[in-house]
Amino acid sequence: MTALTRDCPFCLIIDGQAPATIVHDWPDAVAIVPLGPVVDGHTLVIPKTHVSDFADNPDVTGATARRAAQLCRDLDLVDANLITSRGREATQSVTHLHLHLVPRRNGDALALPWDPRGEGSVRAEGKVTR
Repeated sequence: MTALTRDCPFCLIIDGQAPATIVHDWPDAVAIVPLGPVVDGHTLVIPKTHVSDFADNPDVTGATARRAAQLCRDLDLVDANLITSRGREATQSVTHLHLHLVPRRNGDALALPWDPRGEGSVRAEGKVTR
């Protein structure tokens, strides 16, 4: 495991020095309830290795995504979003990789930052290359 960062709130949680509501604890990751859940059941899946974002260490990102998928199955979530961000402009507020597992329900009124079916969506133009 990479050294924990003292000014990282998730590292403090992992190290047991900050409180959190633990949903699941694996050897390589932890799932917690965020401070401001957007819907009931909203969970953060966080690697115990400090990496700044999903591009920092693809192996850790993949392992963390597998944990999120496992939790999604264990909780029997039929509809859910799995969301992560990289960088301030992409709304990353904590510089430690974390995946938001967000259960979705009809009428939950949670709006994502875009609607792929809406008129404001951008369509790719040109040929598809392989």
